[in-house]
Amino acid sequence: MKKIFYLLIITIAVLSACSNDGETQTEEDADLEKVTLVLDWTPNTNHTGLYVAKEKGYFEEQGLDVEIILPGEAGADQTVASGKAEFGISAQEAVTEARVQDIPIVSIAAIIQHNTSGFAAPTEKGIQSPKDFVGKTYGGWGAPVEAAVIDSLMKQEGTSVEDVSIINMGNTDFFTAVERDIDFAWIYYGWTGIEAELRGVELDMLYLTDYSEKLDYYTPVITTNEEMIEENPETVRKLLQAVSEGYEFAINQPTEAADILIEAVPDLDSELVKASQEWLASKYIDDAEKWGIQSKSVWQNYATWMFDNGLLDKELDVQQAFTNEFLPEEE
Repeated sequence: MKKIFYLLIITIAVLSACSNDGETQTEEDADLEKVTLVLDWTPNTNHTGLYVAKEKGYFEEQGLDVEIILPGEAGADQTVASGKAEFGISAQEAVTEARVQDIPIVSIAAIIQHNTSGFAAPTEKGIQSPKDFVGKTYGGWGAPVEAAVIDSLMKQEGTSVEDVSIINMGNTDFFTAVERDIDFAWIYYGWTGIEAELRGVELDMLYLTDYSEKLDYYTPVITTNEEMIEENPETVRKLLQAVSEGYEFAINQPTEAADILIEAVPDLDSELVKASQEWLASKYIDDAEKWGIQSKSVWQNYATWMFDNGLLDKELDVQQAFTNEFLPEEE
């Protein structure tokens, strides 16, 4: 009976200690402000700085507990606008369209300084300039902006999008689609282009920025909603402080940053992540004075282009669409 009694006392003590540890952990967690950040797509190297900030404790240092989630059917912009997520990942094009429709999201940082996207085709397709789009099939996702961009490039060479067959390739990946039923598609070189290199697929790449400075817009960007800016500006500032540190780390230590992303999202192709991260490291800041900064002229140029091409019902109030207010001050 004594032995059973002593065992009972020890068990109670252990359970009590475990309970106290749990309470302590809960108290520590309670000290952190919980916020949600919704991605624009599945995790990739555009998002590396976010995962670095989480793994390295930069969010915690700012008093934040940040949950990174995938977008649902509503998409990142609507999720942020509705307040179901405090922050999100978007693109200048999407924010512009949202603002014109009175959806209250605001871009608070540019993840990459210049547009790294363009039209890509395997070299055997013979597409080396926009005039070569004539008679070819383009695979896209069904947005009006696609035909407008193709047409604007083709008009520079005396041709028209009317001579291009456009189909929606849905979720079919680029490599499957070009083998099956399309000739070219709109890709980001930092991911799909790098994957092509690793696969040994030679591409002809027509970057948008080679044809018009108005198409050199910010993609992707970090967003929040107007209510967060008005009611919780310090939270916005803290998030960008941590995220900025995350991307600075990715710039200076791309290999270790890639490893952090791979560990957080093990389903990713590790070889692709490492190669993509190495390529993107110099693109995050590029020629800007610091990470995240946005220019009024970039926003104005693209909004004007969209309006002139019939993609907007009214002109954008650029001043309301973005802000640099919450970026960390340079040391």
